[in-house]
Amino acid sequence: MEGITDWIQSLVTSQLLVSALVLGIGVHVILIVVAYLVFLERKISSYIQDRIGPNRVGFDFGLPFLSFLSTKGPLKGVLGLGQPLADGIKFLVKEDYAPTKADKALFTLAPMLIIGPALIGFVIIPWGGYWDMPYIGDIPLLGGLIESLAGPLGDERVLIAGANVNVGIVYLLAVASLGVYGVTLGGWASNSKYSFLGGLRATAQMISYEIPLGLSLIAVLLLTGTVLPQAIVEYQVTNGWLVIAQPVACVLFFIAILAEANRAPFDNAEAEQELVGGYHTEYSSMRFALFFLAEYAHMVTSSAFWVLLFFGGYHFDLSGIPLIGEPLFGWLGNLTDPATTGIFAVLTKCLIFLGKVVFIICFQMVIRWTLPRLRYDQIMMLGWQTLIPLSLTVVVLTSVGVYFGLAPHANDMGVLRFVPMLAMNVVVIVGFVAFQTVFPSSTKNRRIRMYGSRFFAPDDAMVETTPSNPMALEDRPHQGTEQVVAG
Repeated sequence: MEGITDWIQSLVTSQLLVSALVLGIGVHVILIVVAYLVFLERKISSYIQDRIGPNRVGFDFGLPFLSFLSTKGPLKGVLGLGQPLADGIKFLVKEDYAPTKADKALFTLAPMLIIGPALIGFVIIPWGGYWDMPYIGDIPLLGGLIESLAGPLGDERVLIAGANVNVGIVYLLAVASLGVYGVTLGGWASNSKYSFLGGLRATAQMISYEIPLGLSLIAVLLLTGTVLPQAIVEYQVTNGWLVIAQPVACVLFFIAILAEANRAPFDNAEAEQELVGGYHTEYSSMRFALFFLAEYAHMVTSSAFWVLLFFGGYHFDLSGIPLIGEPLFGWLGNLTDPATTGIFAVLTKCLIFLGKVVFIICFQMVIRWTLPRLRYDQIMMLGWQTLIPLSLTVVVLTSVGVYFGLAPHANDMGVLRFVPMLAMNVVVIVGFVAFQTVFPSSTKNRRIRMYGSRFFAPDDAMVETTPSNPMALEDRPHQGTEQVVAG
């Protein structure tokens, strides 16, 4: 028994204990966030479409014996905060249907393969930076029990992340690329032409847009000189957020993560007008819910990745705002400094990081309900003819800039540190616009002339294309329905 205890104590370290705690908390936080992101998207879409959205279901679900879970205030259902839980219960009790000729094993395996990578990609994100962990024996109640099992721990600096590995960025890229297997298997195993076409579309789209995503990431790694997530955050704390130095790479990376998550306007794998529901057409109950949750979990991970690379991670300093920033928010900048390692600073950094992620996800939702869906050929041409050449150009020019010492450094004066990289980005944009002007695209959607159509009528025909019914011309619906009595 003592040998087993010694072996366990030799394996368990302070970092391992904190990483396990971050993993346990992180998975549950992401699942709760995902549930309420669905609710948030329904509310945002309702506001955009001038509707109310979910506003009835409270945590009592209208049942008298659960009335103690709600009050007469907002929890009663005014805000509809119980809607995500009600949706989850609905998925649990719905019939689990599977097509007769589907491959049962792969049909069940596909949702697992897509939700797994979505829930493990976040582990390398440094949510709270470093923490000076106290000696665990000083913790009341549990401290002595943990020390008896794992040995003396604490009294050292640990990273608030699920895994403190040297190849964190490489791990995240590898895990993100695994999601395509679940989509492909779901489309193939369903034995449906709609699902199969949706799986093919999603596979080709993910593979295509991984190239500009990786190239944009290389542009960041060239500036920072590291693949450690925490080191990338520290570089931005010292030298400024990379969205200023690399705006083109930032936009390209954002477009790529939209396409990787099959979000509008890149949701052709689920195009209802063409494919009914895409690769998950034949799924129902919790197997469909796993596909649904995986999409939002991928949004959380990809948005956290974007914030990590271009928006300083947990760093948030408003002290530079005249008359407001220093007296009111100067303390916030101190808390988000990597050198601040207290528990209160760690919690503040986690909340700021998560707040940035939720803000980015809200922006993605607004894009979904604002931009129309692109055609599939337009999506592929955008990736191969625009994003890949642009991202490759950014990587080449960034390499040249780094070689000649033009990367932003803290010892440069103020905003002047960003001038060389900003100038490079301006050159890329101007060159791209000039190239598009010289070589215009020949893939525009043109209306086919059809003889006899009201849009292309013969020259000697009189065709009226505007509505002639008085009701169709009336802008006031109520007044238009009133019958006018001749008097």
